[in-house]
Amino acid sequence: MKVLVAEDDLDLLDLMSYSLRKDGYTVLAATDGKQALERWESERPDIVLLDAVLPKLNGFEVCRRIRHEHSGETPIIMVTACHDEERVLQGYSLGADDYVTKPFSAKQLKARMKAVLRRSQSDPALQPATELTLGDLTLDPQSYEVRKAGQPIRLTPLEFRLLYILAINAGRVIPYSRLVEYAWGYDGGDSSLIKTHICHIREKLGLPSTRNGGIRAIPGVGYSFSMPT
Repeated sequence: MKVLVAEDDLDLLDLMSYSLRKDGYTVLAATDGKQALERWESERPDIVLLDAVLPKLNGFEVCRRIRHEHSGETPIIMVTACHDEERVLQGYSLGADDYVTKPFSAKQLKARMKAVLRRSQSDPALQPATELTLGDLTLDPQSYEVRKAGQPIRLTPLEFRLLYILAINAGRVIPYSRLVEYAWGYDGGDSSLIKTHICHIREKLGLPSTRNGGIRAIPGVGYSFSMPT
């Protein structure tokens, strides 16, 4: 399995590459954003580890370009130097699947990688395969495409997963813990960001948050979804 590691700290790049190769990964290294895109185009890795701050082209722009061309196909884990919610949300808004904060352990990084790879490789428990239609809303998990009244709506892969689990359980309350595990692929995902992602979904789809339909918060429990009446 090929992993693209885009990191301009050469010592950290060497450590990450050594650890991943020990576990059987084929490592493609890049030390700037332009090189990362070139290696992505030529090698088509199975997963991307992307430093947020890179020379020539920053990691956010690299993420945006990969997602623009290939939607939700390849997992992208952003690597950030600090837990800054603004930067984390920026990465998610551009289509990143997860993030890790420096410094991190090899064990932590590999656990995150395995989680997003398992999800992307159609684990039945995490990656549904059937198209879903509710009212004028259609969700296709194969292409990560959402259509409302026939018009395409662009969601990030993480936003899509949250909407899908709510939609296939329409009328039921989904606890925060299950939303986190489904969205991130492991139970240690960032539950503090769920509310922000739900707000983005509502805005993009024009969904209300009332008893009459849309995505409704159940304080202290989770969220429920129903088509507006």
